[in-house]
Amino acid sequence: METIKIKDVTSHLERLAPLTYQESYDNSGLLTGNLEWPVTGILVTLDCIEKVIDEAIALKYNLIVAHHPILFKGIKKITGGNYVERTLIKAIKNDIAIYAIHTNLDNIYQGVNKKIAEKLGLIDLEVLATRPSTLSNLVTFIPRENVETVMSALHQAGAGEVGNYKNCSFRIDGIGTFEPDEMAKPHIGEANRLENVDETRVEMIFGSHLEKDVLRALRDSHPYEEVAYYLTPLSNLNQQVGAGMLGTLPKAMGAKEFLEHLKGVMNAAYIRHTALPTTPVKNIAICGGAGSFLLGTAISRNADVFVSADFKYHEFFDAEDRILIADIGHYESEQFTKELLKDVLREKFPNFAINFSKTVTNPISYL
Repeated sequence: METIKIKDVTSHLERLAPLTYQESYDNSGLLTGNLEWPVTGILVTLDCIEKVIDEAIALKYNLIVAHHPILFKGIKKITGGNYVERTLIKAIKNDIAIYAIHTNLDNIYQGVNKKIAEKLGLIDLEVLATRPSTLSNLVTFIPRENVETVMSALHQAGAGEVGNYKNCSFRIDGIGTFEPDEMAKPHIGEANRLENVDETRVEMIFGSHLEKDVLRALRDSHPYEEVAYYLTPLSNLNQQVGAGMLGTLPKAMGAKEFLEHLKGVMNAAYIRHTALPTTPVKNIAICGGAGSFLLGTAISRNADVFVSADFKYHEFFDAEDRILIADIGHYESEQFTKELLKDVLREKFPNFAINFSKTVTNPISYL
């Protein structure tokens, strides 16, 4: 069987959900372990707690991929005084790597919220609160006979992908001029002689997190000794990145009917909600986990219902009869994230041991 290292797994996950997309308070990434370790098996869980470590030990798996980071806040000692410290101690003593993929997975189109939307049968999906400043624009100048070679390399590195479109670019033909000195080793031209070359100016947008890959592809494929280019950070909203999701039901439902549908699909013991509207609901906003910060956005985007978790008492008043808040519980809202992660890993590593943790990590019980 092919040897798979932890860095192979983490690199794949970070191509899906770049760490730069996580919120400033978050702690996604490799929390314990070494990127060079060969992987013996992967256990997927929502939360990494002691019982999950025990499962990994029993299975002889040395990588746990969790949604929530067990190491969230800074700690000054590891003495086993609480469940976080005990979990970390047991993982380190048994050479088990823990990888967390949290708000960066929340903030991508193909992430946590899309999974919930699919479970609820929603269509016409859009990111609820799109994020700015995640895109950059590359401008470069290529000899005309080398354009397709360089463009192909840039596209393979991820440049020119915009929403549902790929291989996007803008091109203008013109004349490039330069004069090499005695130390230069020009691809075209001679020392101390002004050259005029037919060139194409190319512009391409790419995700800012891909900058190193894109520039490496440019330098490796471009024929010039000195590659002329410039980068510009963009403040554009990225339609594929941001918090929450908005979708529509194929057919409008009564509010109570929708809540019953929601409760069944999400295996929710209870739903805390605001007063039921008398009109049917169709536009549904979603945010897995604690999503009250998106309530105003959901209202402004004309959602009839906002499905999320962890609303505080006074936050329910903020609905002001303009939207139905449906709080289904934190664990309940994110439970299918395990399916999402397993599917993503299985697609990339089809012949490798990848399993769900059997531990129910929901810390809340209902009477």
